[in-house]
Amino acid sequence: MNQQSLSAFIWSVADLLRGDYKQSEYGRVILPFTVFRRLDCVLEATKPAVLAEYQAKQAQGITPDPFVLRVAGQSFFNVSPLDMKKLMGDQDHISQNLYSYINGFSPAVRDVFERFEFHAQIERLAKSGLLYQVTERFTQVDLHPDRVSNHQMGLVFEELIRKFAELSNETAGEHFTPREVIRLMVNLIFIEDDDVLSKPGVVRTIYDPTAGTGGMLSIAGEYLEEHNPKARLTVFGQELNPESYAICKADMLIKGQDVSKIAFGNTLSEDGHPATTFDYMLSNPPFGVEWKKVEKEVRKEHETLGYNGRFGPGLPRVSDGSMLFLLHLISKMRPVADGGSRFGIVLNGSPLFTGGAGSGESEIRRHVLENDLLEAIIGLPTDMFYNTGISTYVWIVSNRKPEHRKGKVQLIDASGMWQKMRKSLGSKRKELSDDHIAEITRLFGEFKESEADDKPISRIFKNADFGYRTITVERPLMEDGKPVIGQKGKAKGKKMPDPKLRDTENVPLSEDVEAYFKREVLPHVPDAWIDPDKTKVGYEIPFNRHFYVFQPPRPLEAIDADLKQVVGRIQAMLEEIAG
Repeated sequence: MNQQSLSAFIWSVADLLRGDYKQSEYGRVILPFTVFRRLDCVLEATKPAVLAEYQAKQAQGITPDPFVLRVAGQSFFNVSPLDMKKLMGDQDHISQNLYSYINGFSPAVRDVFERFEFHAQIERLAKSGLLYQVTERFTQVDLHPDRVSNHQMGLVFEELIRKFAELSNETAGEHFTPREVIRLMVNLIFIEDDDVLSKPGVVRTIYDPTAGTGGMLSIAGEYLEEHNPKARLTVFGQELNPESYAICKADMLIKGQDVSKIAFGNTLSEDGHPATTFDYMLSNPPFGVEWKKVEKEVRKEHETLGYNGRFGPGLPRVSDGSMLFLLHLISKMRPVADGGSRFGIVLNGSPLFTGGAGSGESEIRRHVLENDLLEAIIGLPTDMFYNTGISTYVWIVSNRKPEHRKGKVQLIDASGMWQKMRKSLGSKRKELSDDHIAEITRLFGEFKESEADDKPISRIFKNADFGYRTITVERPLMEDGKPVIGQKGKAKGKKMPDPKLRDTENVPLSEDVEAYFKREVLPHVPDAWIDPDKTKVGYEIPFNRHFYVFQPPRPLEAIDADLKQVVGRIQAMLEEIAG
């Protein structure tokens, strides 16, 4: 069954719900039922053997779970004698039988349906007289992996979630990331590792602290399977939204992953994988979302644990928590001695430059750059995400940089690499083609400066190029035309500064401060001096400035001619009115 006909079939269920459910509530029924039917189909072939094993082990007084799992051939099982087709044989007891069937699943699956609040929907459907009809409709579709691949199922989930998010006026971007953006990020974090990943039996870990419905983890798994079917990627994640968490966990169950590694909860306040480090990581944290709800816990960790915790370098302003996820991922990097890590994170423009020297944001950038962790930043086109049209950037961070990248950062301007979508999806009007993904991956892999159409698209900088010192320039406080001299303490015998005349200058780290001061400041204010106690080091990454190409204005003659034409037209119009 192709994805289009499958999506159309599932949407036909909405026709049954119309009237008893608002459009915005359709997802509460259709999503869990889709998962339910998928799991039912997956377990169908092993059902008789599972029941026989379960009964045999119970009779022997042995805990049956590990034996039943092996017979099921999955990372989950169901020991109820019922299945969806059998449910159709007893219309009068459909709700009791559904509850019984769900309770027969292993704990991990029951948790999925609890997060979906599936029992509440079963009760509501029963009261509306719709439960049997909805269950019957889903029984008519075969969702076995032989008929609907994991990849197809992922696309179906994605489409359903997006549609339900739009219907309920939610932001779909909170739930998932466009697939082509994930493919790009996966390409970039696995680059240079093809030799390692192609060894038989290799096992690697990947982690997403903002897992959503599991799209990033799924596509990373697909990539590795394409390149090396014998390699194994163990996935870890954490998700805050109960419905997204349920779908992510269901997806992982079907793919044979250990779903105990998908944690529920807020990653910033309750790390679901404490003291665990990973080979690879991916994340698309919410853009510009405040972290006030978890401020108490985050500040406590910052103040009490410092660099032994996740937030040692500093805290960003409360209005945007995305840089906290950057710090969280850095804390999850596998030590260099154990092979190190590489990760990709999607951020908006704010983390590049917000905050002056000494601010939390600047201190986080300082930590990243002075520890030589930043490999590259790729500027994406606008209108790439479902819930925002703003500019976005992929940061590639690693503690195992190859020798030729050490001490350097690559900036890639991919803002012009896009194709228009046939149909807009929310704010998403543009997409990356396979050729665009290949081109960005090539630019990253080659690590060279390059141009396209006389414009720079790849530039390479030293880490220190993004650093500066903010110096405080003081001028004397004057009284009766003379400088006021301090009488006490450290200020005794020195000129007192006038706070009204105080100014600051940003001096690039590559420049000598005294030389800069003599050249840029003293010729204009000869009585000025630097207060060394107030000097701060800051870092910013002015991405767009480095790709700016000066466009000379049109010749004055051409502008003058245009103005004369406009004036002529205005005069003609005035004459018409006057006439």
